[in-house]
Amino acid sequence: MSTQAYHYILDHIHQLTSDELLQLQKELEMLIQRQAQPKPYRVREFKGMDKETWKDINVQEYIDRERDSWDGEMH
Repeated sequence: MSTQAYHYILDHIHQLTSDELLQLQKELEMLIQRQAQPKPYRVREFKGMDKETWKDINVQEYIDRERDSWDGEMH
């Protein structure tokens, strides 16, 4: 938001009645709470992430080692 827009809004806020200011306060609090809540991720957003880490790893061997480690076995 530009400084000009901010001052325009602020000037209009000063013209509100006490009841209107209280209503505005409630609406602003709700707006801030909605914006502060993290948005859920979609699985597709993770596609390709960290692919360099896995490029030289045989995935099946990795999975087998991990599963074996659950039982205390190591290959």
